[in-house]
Amino acid sequence: MALDGAMLHLIKKELENGILGAKVDKVFQPSRETLILAMRGKNMNRKLLISASANSARIHFTERQVENPAQPPMLCMLLRKRLCGARLSALEQPGLERVLLLKFDAHNELGDEITLTLAVEIMGRHSNIILIDERGLVIDSVKRIDNELSSIRLILPGIKYEFPPAQSKVNILEEKADKAAEHVMHCQANKLDKAIMNVIQGISPVVAREIAYLSTGFTDYPVEKMSDSQFEKLKNNLNVLQQTLMEKGEPNLISINSKPIDFTFIYPRQYGASAISKAYDNFSEMLDDFYFRRDLNERMKSKSQDLLKLLANSAARISKKLDIQIAELKKCTEREQYRINGDLINANLHLLEKGDIWAEVVDYYSQDCSTVKIKLDPLLSPAQNAQKYYKEYRKLQAAEQHLTGLIAQGKSELEYIDSVLDLLSRAESERELNEIRQELTDEGIIKKRGAASGKQPPKLPPLRFRSDDGFLILVGRNNRQNDSLTLKESKNYDIWLHTLNVPGSHTVIVCDGNQPPDRTIEQAAQLAAYHSGARQSGLVAVDYTLIKYVNKPRGSKPGMVIYTHQSTIYVHPDESLVERLSEN
Repeated sequence: MALDGAMLHLIKKELENGILGAKVDKVFQPSRETLILAMRGKNMNRKLLISASANSARIHFTERQVENPAQPPMLCMLLRKRLCGARLSALEQPGLERVLLLKFDAHNELGDEITLTLAVEIMGRHSNIILIDERGLVIDSVKRIDNELSSIRLILPGIKYEFPPAQSKVNILEEKADKAAEHVMHCQANKLDKAIMNVIQGISPVVAREIAYLSTGFTDYPVEKMSDSQFEKLKNNLNVLQQTLMEKGEPNLISINSKPIDFTFIYPRQYGASAISKAYDNFSEMLDDFYFRRDLNERMKSKSQDLLKLLANSAARISKKLDIQIAELKKCTEREQYRINGDLINANLHLLEKGDIWAEVVDYYSQDCSTVKIKLDPLLSPAQNAQKYYKEYRKLQAAEQHLTGLIAQGKSELEYIDSVLDLLSRAESERELNEIRQELTDEGIIKKRGAASGKQPPKLPPLRFRSDDGFLILVGRNNRQNDSLTLKESKNYDIWLHTLNVPGSHTVIVCDGNQPPDRTIEQAAQLAAYHSGARQSGLVAVDYTLIKYVNKPRGSKPGMVIYTHQSTIYVHPDESLVERLSEN
C-alpha cells in the first residue's frame, strides 16, 4: 500500500484542475503530521488535506469533517501567517518522484511579492511537509531532521532545501516503452515484478505486480523464463502505462472481506475473485474513502480489544469446564453396572456373609450365565453392600441428568460467544460497539459499573437493502436487534434467513403480502452469508423459512432461535452486491 510517484503525477493533474489559481483561506493542523488548507477561488471552495504520517502520507481533496485542537500548534500559526491570502500559482513534480511542490504567490512583511513553496514529500516514514522561502531556505517543517536523525539530509529552519536523493530509474513519461522493457529484461532481479520496480520510476509494488501479471499470467514470473510473446506483452503493457499517466488513470480501491488493502490507478486483475475492486470518479474521493475505512477498521479493532479479550477468556473458561463435564458424563455411562452388581448381590444374600471381600456369583444378565466377581466392603453386610451399589447407581443417574443440562447450557454459551465475536468483527461504528457492550453487560458477561449517565442515544436501526425486484431486506446489527427484528417487527409471512450452523445476523425479506421471486431470495441469502462468520467462505449454506416458523426457546440467549419448515440455498458472499443493494 503506497501512494507512488506515478499516482502522485495523476493527483497533481487533479489538483491543478481543481485549485490552481485559488487562494489559501485558512490553515488547520488537526494532528502533528496533518495539514488542511482551505482553498477559495471563483465559485470554488475546497479543502486540501496533506499528511506526512508514516503509514498514511498523501495529498488530496477531502470532504470529511476533521476535529481541530482548541489551541493551534506553533507550525499552524506560522503557516497561517505566511500562506493565508497566498495564491497557488503552480504545482511541480520532479520526474515521477514522490515529491510535489506547491508554489504560492505571496507577500512578505514589506508587501513585496514573493514565491513560497510547500514541499510535500511522500516517502513512508521519511515523509515530510516543508515550507520554503523565495531564496530556497527552509522556513519550517512538520518534521525537523537534525544530525542525530540523518547525516545525509538536514531539514531545519534556515538551511537550504535540497530534494531527496534521486533514484537512477527510467521515467516512463520520457522513455519509450520498448526501451524501458529492454531495461527491465537486463535487470539483475530474478522476478519480473521486482525488475519492473527496480527499473521504472515511481511504480509501487501493486502496479509492478499488475504489469507482470498482465504480461505473463503471474505476479512473480522469473525474468529468464520469459518468452518472446511475453516480452511483447510487457512492451505493450508499459506502453499502456505510459498512455495512462499521460491521460487520467482509473482510481481503484481494492478490498478483501470489506477491509481496504490497497489502491491503484489501473484496474487490478491480479487478485481474481479473492478481492473486490471499486472504481472512483477521482483520486481524492478514493483516497478519502480508503484512509477513512482503514482508520475506522483500526479504531474499531483497538476499541474492541477489551471485549475480544473478555470473550476469549470466557470461551476458554467455558471450554475447560465443558471438557471436565463431558469426562464426568462419560463415567456416568458405567452406572448400569452398579445396578447389576446390587441385583446380583441381593440374589445371592444367602451365600454371602459380613466380612467377605469378594462375591463370586452367577451373572444371570450375561448370555452364558458366566461367573463374575463383585468387590465388597468387608465392614458392611451383604445387604448393605447391595444398597451401596444402588446408591452409587442413583447418584450417577442424577449426575447424568444434571451434567446433560450443564453441557447443553455450556454449548449454548459458547455458541452465543461465537455470535458476539462475529458481530464484533463486523462492527463499523462506536455505536454498534456500545450496543454490543451493553448487551454483554445485560447478560452478566461484563460487570456493571454504576448507572449510565446522561441521555442514551437511540438504538441503531437494522441495515437496509433493496433487492433488484424491489423488496426491502433487513439485516440485524447485533443479537438484541436480531431478536427484535425477527420476533417483534416482522410479520408471519415475511421470509427469515440465516446461515446454516454458522453465527451470523438474522435477515428478513419484508414481503408485504407478496411472494418474492427466486432472485430476491438468492440476493437475501447472499446478504445473510456476507453478514456472518462465513463471509470469507466460497460457498455458504443459508436456511430460509417463514417468520411464523421461527421461535425463541424460553431462557435462551439473545439472538438464539429455533426454526422449522426450512429450505436451504447455497450462495457465494458478494461484497459488490452488498454495496449495490445497500440503502444505508
